[in-house]
Amino acid sequence: MRAIAFYEFGEPDVLRVVDIDVPEPTGAQARIAVRAAGVNPADWKIRSGALVFGEPSFPQFPGAEVAGVVDAIGPDATGVAVGDEVIGWTRGGYAEYALSAEVAPKPAGLAWADAAALPVAVSTAAKVLDSLRPQAGETLLVNGASGAVGSMAVQLARAEGVTVIGTAASANQDLVRALGAIPTPYGDGLVERVRALAPNGVDAVFDAAGHGVLPAAIELRGGTDRIVTIADGAAAELDIEFSAGPGPRSADLLGAIAERVARGEFRLPGSARVFPLVEAAAAQREMEHGRGPGKVVLTVE
Repeated sequence: MRAIAFYEFGEPDVLRVVDIDVPEPTGAQARIAVRAAGVNPADWKIRSGALVFGEPSFPQFPGAEVAGVVDAIGPDATGVAVGDEVIGWTRGGYAEYALSAEVAPKPAGLAWADAAALPVAVSTAAKVLDSLRPQAGETLLVNGASGAVGSMAVQLARAEGVTVIGTAASANQDLVRALGAIPTPYGDGLVERVRALAPNGVDAVFDAAGHGVLPAAIELRGGTDRIVTIADGAAAELDIEFSAGPGPRSADLLGAIAERVARGEFRLPGSARVFPLVEAAAAQREMEHGRGPGKVVLTVE
């Protein structure tokens, strides 16, 4: 089968198409014939060497989330059958086939590219919200509310009765409002703008985008408690919690969110920016430079 691999850290052109064996499912795994694979910021950070876990070894196979059709299952797999259309988390998802032990049904009305945009965003947003514990009636500031993770955090929090203020570029203010948040631009003057929108204060801050917002978050909170970032490497020196990687993988939550997206109750931040599998380098370049609010997705024909 075709898969994308890299044999050294570097620019996107280190990604190459390779031919490897089709993986065999074991235990509770399902083998998925991939129709779409999500591209995430962690993918290019790992490829570039900016994010390294332990002693690196090569080749490495990127891709943490896929949507596709189950074509084989392991002996201990339950709740899934050959022929099911599913979404889930994986390793090496930039490929024609991938293995996953955590899958949820893909709603019939949800496009493959949209489905592949959900697993990492759902689990990452849920993990940070579990840490921040915003309650109904409290105010949460989400920095980067128009991105994949930020937009999911906004909607999950709003569903629990939390008031959300969301930062985004000027072009994405209407999108943030449509998600259910109170929009405001990021950048200079953020503290004053947020205080005008939330005169009783901000109870928690979720930094999903970076852009050096943590000092403003500390000023708004009056300290470092209940601030979590997934994007700013300055967190440690500021005594801020840095949340690395997606959280616990709840297939039940993923399935419920997918259904809500299919019904129009939740929404994705924009149309997927779709690339064929063999153009993985171009897809990661697009993700790295952050053009547009939609998720970057690879498709397998």
